Amino acid sequence: MTLFPSRRQLLQTAGTGLGTLGLAALLSDETARAAAPLAPKVPLLQPRAKHIIHLFMNGGPSQVDTFDPKPALIKYHGQKPPAADLKTERRTSNLMMSPFVFAKCGQSGLEVSDIFPQVSKCADDLCVIRSMFTDIPNHEPGMLMMTCGNNQPIRPSMGSWLLYGLGSENQNLPGFITLCPGRPGVVGPHLWSNSFLPGIFQGCHVNNKGIDPRNVIAHINNPLLTSSAHREQVDLMRQINEEHLAQRPRDAALEGRIQSLEMAFRMQVEAQEAFDLNRETKPTRAMYGNGDFADGCLLARRLVERGVRVVQLYFGAGENWDDHDNIQRHRERASRVDRPIAALLTDLKNRGMLDDTLILWGGEFGRTPTSEGNTGRDHNHYGFSVWMAGGGVKGGMTYGATDEFGFAAVENRVHVHDLHATILHLMGIDHEKLTYRYSGRDFRLTDVEGRVLESIIR
Repeated sequence: MTLFPSRRQLLQTAGTGLGTLGLAALLSDETARAAAPLAPKVPLLQPRAKHIIHLFMNGGPSQVDTFDPKPALIKYHGQKPPAADLKTERRTSNLMMSPFVFAKCGQSGLEVSDIFPQVSKCADDLCVIRSMFTDIPNHEPGMLMMTCGNNQPIRPSMGSWLLYGLGSENQNLPGFITLCPGRPGVVGPHLWSNSFLPGIFQGCHVNNKGIDPRNVIAHINNPLLTSSAHREQVDLMRQINEEHLAQRPRDAALEGRIQSLEMAFRMQVEAQEAFDLNRETKPTRAMYGNGDFADGCLLARRLVERGVRVVQLYFGAGENWDDHDNIQRHRERASRVDRPIAALLTDLKNRGMLDDTLILWGGEFGRTPTSEGNTGRDHNHYGFSVWMAGGGVKGGMTYGATDEFGFAAVENRVHVHDLHATILHLMGIDHEKLTYRYSGRDFRLTDVEGRVLESIIR
């Protein structure tokens, strides 16, 4: 039997010199941080936003039918000039004008399609980036790039990076929650994965279809034990697990499991309250409307209100905006999100929360201005639109531009890495300094690229 089982214990208990005591204190702080990895951290930069809500329109909404009007499509409808002859994933034919009407909205005159009558009333809060582009015009790599900064399912998601870098303001709820009534495409859980980051930073997936606060997160309650008896059981299990971990230092999977068990216990009371939408007033429920996405928007507000760092809300299971055969279906897609999104923006503003809550709207890519078949549009990664609101972003403006037909980004082009760099900056993080060493190299969300879009920041 050794007197001092570890070097850490030796330094913490045996040192009498000031230097050794100081080192012991640092090691004690390190131990405390390891025991509470979700504790809030002080950002290196001045943060504009504390929380982010990502409204993911999985499937790829068309930029020329939503937030990037193109009069040239009307002029050249049914033709195919050389500038519109870009390679597409599927066969497309001639240019096709939008079946929807754009109007200048708000004091800013921001142009918004008539399929978003309620969101258009919030035009002065929106910063529309019209010059986005990505690498691959295919759903799975496109969704992975937008959420994880890589085309393959091998990297941590943006939510996991933010949680790793900033921690969470509420230790009784997951700091990163993904809302989707099923699997958003083939890749599914990889979109909110922690990958090589410690397991406690993984997104917690919640099915927001018909939310029931009693069972929204499976197996969170123990029906056989009282709260105090359950606490004793959890404490005993933690003690056993930590003794097991002491023999296996740096076992990230084991550490993550221990921390997740503790989180699950703490969630028993607060999670049920947070997910209980019936606690909202009738006027508030009516403002958001009905449906899974509406409930998800209201729940997103409740979660950030309670200190959750990242909420990701998908449009639904599958690739729902993927209108290859008839772009007119965009109107039905928009009708399911228009009212809830406008309600979310208005609700956050009325509660004084929009200033420190960043909203991101968009899909994994856009769609072609040329037609697929007679009335549809194919995938388009050359140029598309997303918008942000709140969280230190200037409202009532556009940034960048696509060509006259809306096919490719040509002015102030913005790659997904640039978008991520800007989001991290708004949250108080230098994207080049948020790194994690794994497999012999330092990784970051933006890989070796990314620039901050300074001109859209207030």
